Amino acid sequence: MLKNREVFVCRECGYETVKWLGKCPSCGQWNTFEQAVPLSAPASRGGTGGRKPAPVSAIGDINASEDIRCLTGISELDRVLGGGLVQGSLVLLGGDPGIGKSTLLLQVCQQLAAKRKVLYVSGEESARQVKLRAMRLGVNAPGLFVLSNGDLDTVLATIREEKPGVVIIDSIQTMTLSSVQSAAGSVSQVRECANVLLGVAKENDISIILVGHVTKEGNLAGPRVLEHIVDAVFHFEGEQNHAYRILRAIKNRYGATNEIAVFEMRDSGLQQVTNPSAMLLSERPQAVSGSCVVCVLEGSRPILAEVQALITKSGFPTPRRMATGFDYNRMQMLLAVLEKRAGYFFGSLDAYINVVGGLKLDEPACDLPIALAMVSGLRDRPLPADMLAIGEIGLGGEIRSVIRIEDRVREAQRMGFSRVLVPASCTEALSSGKFQIQVIGASNIRQALKAASEVSPKEAVHREEE
Repeated sequence: MLKNREVFVCRECGYETVKWLGKCPSCGQWNTFEQAVPLSAPASRGGTGGRKPAPVSAIGDINASEDIRCLTGISELDRVLGGGLVQGSLVLLGGDPGIGKSTLLLQVCQQLAAKRKVLYVSGEESARQVKLRAMRLGVNAPGLFVLSNGDLDTVLATIREEKPGVVIIDSIQTMTLSSVQSAAGSVSQVRECANVLLGVAKENDISIILVGHVTKEGNLAGPRVLEHIVDAVFHFEGEQNHAYRILRAIKNRYGATNEIAVFEMRDSGLQQVTNPSAMLLSERPQAVSGSCVVCVLEGSRPILAEVQALITKSGFPTPRRMATGFDYNRMQMLLAVLEKRAGYFFGSLDAYINVVGGLKLDEPACDLPIALAMVSGLRDRPLPADMLAIGEIGLGGEIRSVIRIEDRVREAQRMGFSRVLVPASCTEALSSGKFQIQVIGASNIRQALKAASEVSPKEAVHREEE
């Protein structure tokens, strides 16, 4: 019925309607409908459309050997991928403009093209422009081939002719299918191009990496179904004014999610950071109030991060509260707990929370270090530099246990910390004697504040020398 009529498609969820609507009845978003033309009428119910049945395979006969993965040559990227790039997978890489997506993929091509043929398809740059960037990065692998074309039909014909092992599409918003009567980057084009590339990847065992643009809200551009079509979604994060970039796994059918890889942007390209904890603590100030260190879990990796708090007198009737890298509502709850259970008054003071390095802390283990940093900023007394804090704070002021406490303490010991403040319920799990670090248990916020105010023997000697 809709074969020869115009339709409108929601770019967020793909909902179709015959007339334009201000609000999508499916996802509830406003001003998301774009005009599109349907490809064909739906098939009749119960019919096969003249197609022949496809052969099926018993699950025991399907080959799933270890060589199904291909190492990219970058250990940090391989770990986020789940052990390497899976053959026949469709991967989506998103990020802000200029963050380094094309730079990272071109460096990956240098490693992959040494073992197999790689086709780099650029719909935004000419072949000469890609060559200039490759020269700057030192990419000159003989197995790397470049195609500058935005017509997906031509790209598919080239894939059938060249038979590459890996294909990179930069970007999916620049690809167009002649059978879809809409502009490049529209909902219909992005969705249909992704569906076609998914079939090519599965049928020919070709690994395809798509580069996706992001909107001003930071979401991947195109319909939301694009993220459901692909096998893995990775987001490249970071500030353009900072040298460090974080590659975060949002979805991964072949590995763990919430894994991250840290890279440093240099003149020669992106360099992997194998020790993010040392990087995040490299510029930590000494003997400054309002600073505390916490060990967070990013996927399977424990990482040490510094949290900072600034408490100052407010010049307005309503004090200002701001949190960067930490949940604002969680910060307000911790302030209320400190006032009610610990006796510290913040009602007329401005409070600022900052997580160094651009990390976003969203796990409960960050409650205790945030609270210690705010009290330290209020009293203007530095916390012990050799102490690390881990724990969740309840509304009653109690400190609750957190997961994988052994891995967190082991990372703190590896980075040279001499004592760690943990929930009292976790001290038994850490009393096996395999840790060469002092473990201090606290059951409530008052005990934790008292333990944090004590000076270690090493620090006492240092103060006497001063």
